[in-house]
Amino acid sequence: MYVVKFTDREPGMEGRWEGPDWKHVRTLAVSHFRPEGSLHRPKTLAKLLYTRRGIAGIFHVEDNYVRCVHHCYLDPVYKDSCVGIAFRPGAETEHFSFEFSCGGTLRACFVTTADDAEDGLRVFMPLSRRDAASVRIYHSLPPMVEPEIAEPTVWLLEFFIPFSIVEKFLCKPLTVRGNEWQANLYKCGDSTSHPHWASWAPLRSNKIQAIDSFGKIRFEEA
Repeated sequence: MYVVKFTDREPGMEGRWEGPDWKHVRTLAVSHFRPEGSLHRPKTLAKLLYTRRGIAGIFHVEDNYVRCVHHCYLDPVYKDSCVGIAFRPGAETEHFSFEFSCGGTLRACFVTTADDAEDGLRVFMPLSRRDAASVRIYHSLPPMVEPEIAEPTVWLLEFFIPFSIVEKFLCKPLTVRGNEWQANLYKCGDSTSHPHWASWAPLRSNKIQAIDSFGKIRFEEA
């Protein structure tokens, strides 16, 4: 289980892994790789925080074969060098998916089934552009990375997701403090030259967002 620390100050979206917002936050490793992928094993670390207004996270990726060609909201960013978080609040049957390309493009959905299809999530409701615009994102790489960068490359992705988005889809107020959610974090690159699929909590199959593979996060008492 990962304990999500509370902070009174919303992180500044500056991508400072060891900056004052993140220096003392516990690190988790996105290190469980699926065997269907290539031998590329990018070192991917992440940290999570929460405020009264939302949940924040930062990824630090030591990568190779970095590529990013999708730059419009809801594009299939998982085909690029990509990180993501999915979470299931409380006992809800649905979950939320937020995927970010290394260039900062977002794909965000409310997923109403646990099943996956080969071409993506089977039953989902994309966030509106207005809701998506409320998700704050920092990315250290440019929106487009083409041709692919084969050399070792370190990149960072920081995000802030307002709880109001979750409340809107669940149609009820959200109590976070002291509660436990199911969640997972990911690193992938489906259409890079060295495809790979990694997660924080081990995946039981190549369905990267299967909820039966979610781990647990607990929001500390503020």
